[in-house]
Amino acid sequence: MTAFTIPANELEVAWIMERVRAYRFFEEPEGAGWAHGANRDYMMRLRQHWMRDYDWAGAVAHLNRLPHVRVPVGELTLHAVHKRSPRADAIPLLIAHGWPGSVLEFDALYERLTHPEDPAAPAFHVVAPSLPGYAWSDKPAAPMGPRAIAGLYDALMPALGYERYLYQGGDWGCVIGGWLGLDSARLIGLHLNGYGLRNADMSPQSEEERAWLVKARAIRAAETGYLMLQATKPQSLGFAMMDSPMGVAAWFAEKYCAWSDVETKVVEPPFPMDVLLTTIMIYLTTRSFLSASWLYRGMVLEGGYGIPRGRRIEVPTAVAAFPHDLLAFPPRTMVERGYHVARWTTMPRGGHFAGLEEPELLLGDLRGFAAAL
Repeated sequence: MTAFTIPANELEVAWIMERVRAYRFFEEPEGAGWAHGANRDYMMRLRQHWMRDYDWAGAVAHLNRLPHVRVPVGELTLHAVHKRSPRADAIPLLIAHGWPGSVLEFDALYERLTHPEDPAAPAFHVVAPSLPGYAWSDKPAAPMGPRAIAGLYDALMPALGYERYLYQGGDWGCVIGGWLGLDSARLIGLHLNGYGLRNADMSPQSEEERAWLVKARAIRAAETGYLMLQATKPQSLGFAMMDSPMGVAAWFAEKYCAWSDVETKVVEPPFPMDVLLTTIMIYLTTRSFLSASWLYRGMVLEGGYGIPRGRRIEVPTAVAAFPHDLLAFPPRTMVERGYHVARWTTMPRGGHFAGLEEPELLLGDLRGFAAAL
């Protein structure tokens, strides 16, 4: 394990900003909003903010207030935020981001997890890794799927001195968490804000389950074209995106809008532009858009994201069900066929990026689960 400082990477930033300034906009259907993809008006405003007001060096300094490490695990070296609590009773916690996310998603949580204001609240030693191929973690030599990454994460924790730990994850984090629930002997509990590993049999057994399945199929048809592209031909997409900062920005901005809890037709993410731009810049300055998308291809090569037939995740699992996620949780009856659900919280608001949108709700539910354990 070695301490790590995030570099500002000025030469790469100069190349990025040259491309952003040279970008040429194009036509858009009238009244389109976000119906056909990224909204031109929003992207024009994002570009102007990027060129005139955004402070990448300040964002790097803000991230570097946290303790960062790089840890050899198997054939890769993983980056992680590793922030310990002063409390003797602190619980080791691995908290995992997904795509198109980063360790920035938990920016509002690190201090409060390790140093809770209420001395009666659980405290945590926090480990927040960057996925392999993302940000400052090594890029694998070939696409790596979520089950293999679960194995790396499970080895990362004892490398940092933790033999038992609690896990929290959304997006890819919840898929990886499901595999940990099946494969790890170190896990004391799973806290999920996304439905990751599916039951081997998703056949509906009630009207409520049938209604969810109809809705889920409609959302999949409308919103998951990106997944099929990244899971089948990521290299072709890479030739476009690795040379276009504005292309990456549009690809991400559409997800941060469509998957968040927003109400207006021409939506914006429910957090400042600077947060989105820092996320985009993490991918751009590390040249990791393509290697990050390999995870989708790796999932296909591993065989998908279903719980193996005849298996069930028996680790105590807490579900934080945010209503406006890309694909909301199925009814509890369906989830319980694949998971030992020890806690279920139906959130009053919030979407896919819980740590950014509703950190208070996510934090409160995680603390409640940990206290019960």
